[in-house]
Amino acid sequence: MISPTSSRHYGLDWLRIGAFGLLIVYHVAMVFSTWDWVIKSPTTYPQLIVPLALLTPWRLPLLFGVSGYASRKLFDKSGAPGPFVASRNRRLLIPWAVAMVALIPAETWVRAKIAGYPAGLIHYWLRDYWNVTRTYGPPFPSWEHLWFVAYLWAYTMALAGLLAMRRWSAERFTLAGNWLAKGARLVWVPVVALALAKLAVMFVVPEKQGLFTDWNAHFLYFPIFLFGFALGGKGTALWPAIARSQRVAIVLAIVSGLIVTWVELDYAGRHMPPHGVMMLDRVSRIAMAWSMILILFQLADRHLNRDNRWRATLAEAVFPLYIAHHPAIILLAWLTLPWGLDPFAEFVLLLLGTFGFSIGFYAIGREVAWLRPLVGLAPRRSRPAPATAIPASQA
Repeated sequence: MISPTSSRHYGLDWLRIGAFGLLIVYHVAMVFSTWDWVIKSPTTYPQLIVPLALLTPWRLPLLFGVSGYASRKLFDKSGAPGPFVASRNRRLLIPWAVAMVALIPAETWVRAKIAGYPAGLIHYWLRDYWNVTRTYGPPFPSWEHLWFVAYLWAYTMALAGLLAMRRWSAERFTLAGNWLAKGARLVWVPVVALALAKLAVMFVVPEKQGLFTDWNAHFLYFPIFLFGFALGGKGTALWPAIARSQRVAIVLAIVSGLIVTWVELDYAGRHMPPHGVMMLDRVSRIAMAWSMILILFQLADRHLNRDNRWRATLAEAVFPLYIAHHPAIILLAWLTLPWGLDPFAEFVLLLLGTFGFSIGFYAIGREVAWLRPLVGLAPRRSRPAPATAIPASQA
């Protein structure tokens, strides 16, 4: 039976679950790709260039968009910027800090060992992990994959700052979304605006991770995060506009994906592409990211917006699995690559081992009350009766 009062979008839960699961497979594949990464197999496969190139432009923007939607629901539940900030600090900063102390050292130790570091992990954690200048490994703090959590927290704080201003409100974002939903604006306005922002900084600011340096990323991720926030508002006209945009979005995704793939294949192993090609590549990546977000949000709303007995568990497990998976891949790869296994066997070993460690990290954390906030879980509460969802386009 459908409940007209439900505000949870199960389709976006499934989208988030699938995106993070795909992220783990993506990172395992990076061990065997020809692209630079933390640790590499001695056997690499150029055949991975095309699938990885087609995933790279949209996988992270999608997650920021879904996170923006979830932030709107959390803000509406909190009722004010203050409680919203406190809630986000607990859910993001505590597991981030725990991982920086307990998980990331193993990852940066492997980096140091590859560079010739002579001592073991305990010695490294006690002495050299905390160095703010580079020795064998990266200087502290090296966020590694947790940059996503740091960026998400920063975007959340920036959003809360806007919402705390008198002239801004959550409803204002909804009105901005409704303006964007008119005509063909939803497809073309974001692509043009994001592309212009990218082109304005791409030859001026290096593409380097950091809260105060990575403007190439911030000019893409933060607006998409705000779009997700607007999409989560009551009475938004964005969902019907997303449904209307599908034909154009599909064509745009195909054309931009072909350009991205051509650039990756044509310049693989060669010198830096000319500036004109680089500009075309970056604009195509943005066009592909935005069009894929529209396509996948429609898929989630039309076909995936239904509950399942595994949905709540999988949705809860996503954040702990994300925290744990990256160090697990790197440590397992460093330990097992010297065995000289068949590459397919090595891939399966890394994939199963990573999922096994990450699931264990979640399973232990969820059952121990004081561990739950440390691994990114909310305090255990009595479960309310399950509610079913309706398509957002009909809400």
